[in-house]
Amino acid sequence: MIEGGRHGEREALVGEAGRQVMHLFETTRQQVVPFSPGPTVTMYTCGITPYDAAHLGHAATYLTYDVLQRRLRDLGHDTQCVRNITDVDDDILRKARELGVHYLDLAGEEMARFDADMAALGLLAPWSEPRATSAIPDILGFIGMVLDSGHAYQAGGGVYFSVASMASFGSVSHLGREVMLRMAAENGGRTEDPWKRDPLDFVLWQPSLPGEPAWESLWGRGRPGWHIECSALAMRELAPTIDLHGGGADLIFPHHECEAAQSEAATGEPLVRHWMHVGLVGLNGEKMSKSKGNLVFVHDLLKEWEAPAIRLAILGHHYRHAWEWDDTLMPAAAARLEAWRAAGSGDGALSEVRAALDDDLDCPSAVAAVDRAAAASLGVSEAAALLGVELGLSGRTGAIS
Repeated sequence: MIEGGRHGEREALVGEAGRQVMHLFETTRQQVVPFSPGPTVTMYTCGITPYDAAHLGHAATYLTYDVLQRRLRDLGHDTQCVRNITDVDDDILRKARELGVHYLDLAGEEMARFDADMAALGLLAPWSEPRATSAIPDILGFIGMVLDSGHAYQAGGGVYFSVASMASFGSVSHLGREVMLRMAAENGGRTEDPWKRDPLDFVLWQPSLPGEPAWESLWGRGRPGWHIECSALAMRELAPTIDLHGGGADLIFPHHECEAAQSEAATGEPLVRHWMHVGLVGLNGEKMSKSKGNLVFVHDLLKEWEAPAIRLAILGHHYRHAWEWDDTLMPAAAARLEAWRAAGSGDGALSEVRAALDDDLDCPSAVAAVDRAAAASLGVSEAAALLGVELGLSGRTGAIS
């Protein structure tokens, strides 16, 4: 846990009277609002589907929630951040077939590489990192709750959620029906499925195809849908309602919209108090994604650059806005890292960094404040540490062979 500075300052920050409060953009309300959870902050961030290596888009997303946790801990909170592993879905099964390997072997190999990359970048370890395949009994129970609530139906050996039954469907993304239909089709939503009552209905349980993993259920042998995994895991690991849920902005619809609907249907309570999403990282004018193949891999960057410099290259962009990766970012970040190191130890810019992070996690302003302090020969080690940038070692400390 990050220590909160001098004793008197820490008391002022965490005392019941005048407690310092962060302000963060909330997706459903579409505005920056106070984020004032209790002493323990429960967080869920959607993890990767482990069928390929971690890229800069992943790193930018998880680094955002890492910095958020560091500031919350600095304010005196404990944080419990769950980051799931989607180790059974269409993408990983397809990739495993292409490679001729078992899907869980592929997941294990890629998760080991992902965890090593995130650790090298200095990310705090997740409080829990559960696999979807570990939660099949929980998922089955959760589906039963949704069926009992009247918001789901059985058809064709599967179970579907009825979006028409949930008046709040659409409140996370604020999208119109036609846009939802297009995006669902683009993201594996199978809008042409003849068993659906509405093309926007989404699968909770589906029959497995030949050669796919399958589990017994009351509705026949099959496997879970994509969205149900996160709802079941969030409730199992944390609570029916959690303080903050996040992920990349590309998950707002359909994934998070569907999560919110099915969770409220099952429990009668909102899934999340605060939705927080991260803008996408692009390359050559398009979103960086596995499907497009336009990726910059963390593993490759770590072979050439120090991990704190990679972290600084990402922190120079505000989490909420999409941005483009280019070849000028790493040399500039490496030079910044050396300037901060040259300034030495001290708490220069610490108060400015805290203020910037409290203002919608404004990392670019925080970085600029450290730049000014370092240029004035004020030691910046404490401010850098709050951003997760350790200045103590030089050389390629994060390199992976």
